[in-house]
Amino acid sequence: MALGAQKKQEIIAKFGRQASDTGSSEVQVALLSQRISDLSAHLKHNPKDHSSRLGLLKLVGHRRNLLKYLKRTQHERYLEVIQALGIKNR
Repeated sequence: MALGAQKKQEIIAKFGRQASDTGSSEVQVALLSQRISDLSAHLKHNPKDHSSRLGLLKLVGHRRNLLKYLKRTQHERYLEVIQALGIKNR
């Protein structure tokens, strides 16, 4: 279920501000979004996996908090990120 190193590097290169940027809000949101989509696909095939469902809910909550912070501090960057990831603007 963990992201591969290659996939992580692609996401960091796409959303990072510079090459070594791994901790900015944009990168964290993008990484969480990838993990959320992977877990969602897993849960479609394994509907009784309640521990994964709980992990999914925690990831969604964490991403929501990061997006709220990003919206409050850098609104233009927030709009770019949600458009690139296909997340609804709420």
